[in-house]
Amino acid sequence: MKFDAIPPGVYPEPLYPPYKSTAKRGPTQAALRLAARAPVAAGIVAAPRILPHDMDLTAHGAGEPLGEKIVVSGRVVDEDGRPVRDSLLEVWQCNAAGRYRHKRDQHDAPLDPNFNGWGKMMTDADGRYRFITIKPGPYPWGNHDKAWRPAHIHFSLFGNVYAQRLVTQMYFPSDPLFDYDPIFQSIADPAARQRLISRFSLEHTVGDQMLGYEFDIILRGRDATPTGI
Repeated sequence: MKFDAIPPGVYPEPLYPPYKSTAKRGPTQAALRLAARAPVAAGIVAAPRILPHDMDLTAHGAGEPLGEKIVVSGRVVDEDGRPVRDSLLEVWQCNAAGRYRHKRDQHDAPLDPNFNGWGKMMTDADGRYRFITIKPGPYPWGNHDKAWRPAHIHFSLFGNVYAQRLVTQMYFPSDPLFDYDPIFQSIADPAARQRLISRFSLEHTVGDQMLGYEFDIILRGRDATPTGI
C-alpha cells in the first residue's frame, strides 16, 4: 500500500485540540519518510514467553476478581483478508471499578487484589486470538468538565520484528460515552470509529460463565482498524 493511499479520517491527527494532551506531545512539523535499512527487518525477533495464565487475566490472583467476566476473541488479518500468523498481542486495561494498577492512577476507586489488568498471547495459523478478562469500567480522566472515558481495552500488536508495533483500543457496543470522548472522536471517519467497537457474540459466550465479544483487527487498507490511539 502506498504511503499516500491511506484513506483520510482512519487515523487520528497528531494534534487534536479537544484531546488536550496532544498539544504537548504531538509533532508540530510534517513527518519525514525514511527508507528503512535492512537491519530493521532482521535480527530483532525474540521468541516471546507466554505463561500459562497470560491469556486469562482473571487467573492472576488468589481468588476471582470482581466484575463481569468476559471472553474476547477475533482475528488479525491484512488488507487482503489473509491471516497475520504468530503475531504477539499484548492487552492492558483498568479493572471493573475503572482503575489501572499503576502508580500514576490515583482515581478514587478501589484496586482489585485479584486483577492486574494485563496479558499477552500469540495469533494462531488462522490469525485468531482469544483471552479471558473482566469487563473494564469507565473512569474520569480530567481532559474537560465531566470527562469520562468509555470502557475500553488497549491492544498492542507486534509484527515480524519488535520494531513493527501498532497500538489501538477496543470499545464495547452502545456505550453512552462515545459522543463525549475526544479520543474516540479523534477518528474523523464514522465508519472507521465503528471498527473500534467490538461485537457481542452469543457463539463465543461460555454458558453461564461469561459473555463473548469479537474484535477483528485489519492492518492497512480501506477497511483498516484505526491505530495510534
